[in-house]
Amino acid sequence: MDTRIQFRVNEETKRLAQQMAESQGRTLSDACRELTETLADQQRKVLSHDAWLTEQVNLAFEKLESGESVFVEHEQAKLSMRERKEKIRNRG
Repeated sequence: MDTRIQFRVNEETKRLAQQMAESQGRTLSDACRELTETLADQQRKVLSHDAWLTEQVNLAFEKLESGESVFVEHEQAKLSMRERKEKIRNRG
């Protein structure tokens, strides 16, 4: 089901926006619809990432609680990350 969105802008802003939209071969409504759809797509990505991150954190806590976790000293972790980054850089 489609819904209607209404908002207020001053006349000059509306006129200029309509001129720009028309110069691109579309209506102001088309431009507003595209912006709204783009914002919605960006939010879907954020929500998807948040869900993934939550799942990863929960899996990490499950691993910790089951005793399967392996802890690495800070310096060793830094060295491992440095090596991993170098390997990635050398691929290209």
